[in-house]
Amino acid sequence: MLQYYPNKARLGFLFFIMLCCSSSTATAQTIDNLKEFFTFHPNKKAVERDSTLYKQKFILAPVISYSPETNFAFGTGAKYLFKFNGSGEETRVSNMPMSLQYTLNNQFFLFSGFEIFTNQEKWVIEGNLLFQNYPRLYYGFGSDTPKSAEEQYDYNQFLLEPIFLKQMFHKYLFIGAGFRYNHIYNTKFEDDGLIAQNQLNGANGSTSVGAEIAMLFDSRSNILNSQDGWYLEFTHGLYDKVLGGTNVFKLTRLDLRHYFDVSPKNEDVIALQFYGQFSRGDIPFSEYSFFGGSEIMRGYQEGRFVDRDLLATQVEYRKNFKDSRWGLVGFAGTGDVYHNADQFQFKNLKPNYGLGARFSIDKSEDLNLRFDVGFGKETRGFYLGIAEAF
Repeated sequence: MLQYYPNKARLGFLFFIMLCCSSSTATAQTIDNLKEFFTFHPNKKAVERDSTLYKQKFILAPVISYSPETNFAFGTGAKYLFKFNGSGEETRVSNMPMSLQYTLNNQFFLFSGFEIFTNQEKWVIEGNLLFQNYPRLYYGFGSDTPKSAEEQYDYNQFLLEPIFLKQMFHKYLFIGAGFRYNHIYNTKFEDDGLIAQNQLNGANGSTSVGAEIAMLFDSRSNILNSQDGWYLEFTHGLYDKVLGGTNVFKLTRLDLRHYFDVSPKNEDVIALQFYGQFSRGDIPFSEYSFFGGSEIMRGYQEGRFVDRDLLATQVEYRKNFKDSRWGLVGFAGTGDVYHNADQFQFKNLKPNYGLGARFSIDKSEDLNLRFDVGFGKETRGFYLGIAEAF
């Protein structure tokens, strides 16, 4: 699903730091034991009576994470993996993560980005739930704003975005609709700073309420760590004042990914992604496109560059070692923000690249601990979390 808010990438289990201090054999046993200690199986008795049922997992544990936007964050993370009764191998595992964290930048956030498959995948229910106090750095609009213009913008945010999609025409094609509610309030910024001088639309708060149409094509066999297949999601939202919104505008998002094996001789994977976001109308600041983050354009702080439109792409090589929990990745990408996408020029694209390490914390679900170091143009950042960037 479209990921542009605090998400699963920020979840990191605190006790997995222990792996740095253990031998490989001892580490594997320790990880398995700790994982089982923090894992509950809500339908355990039902599975004992009927082995065809999927054994649900509810994992609750202390977490630690890091990104340039948050600094270190501490809190509690939960992940619920399940299938509805009556679903077999033809139905992928539903994923409902939840994270409650407080950061060293005096931020807090409660987030869930859920993806639920009903029996035989006749329906997909996905979306985001977010509540946060999130100081953001602002440099002005455009793709060439100076670092010296940095100004802090504090705000609270509540976001709810459920989308309901029905399987149509093809096994992996889903079409549907939903709504999105995004409320920005309790804002703070300098009285004589750049935000006040520019009379930033929505700086004193805004409420976006809109209906979305959506299309999803998802042939990935594994949602948490995709190794094959295609993923395409398109959403288009119309926002108005009819239901209490403060602004009238349109917001379109496109997320295209492809995963494929490098060779039948190994388990290496190449992952590709193209992402675009476009907005038109009376757009509040919170609905602009923010460049950078822990998922795409790693190495740039989220929001370092801001404008109406965003285009970005990335490729990642995932090296998996046979009979080992360890893995390595290399990634590179490029992108930029624009006032209009037709202003795109190759010479203005901003590069990023980096390396990362992976450690399998749940082999049955193919779930990895992720540590990435990303570099941009005169910038860098490192990221600690769980699950892949995309």
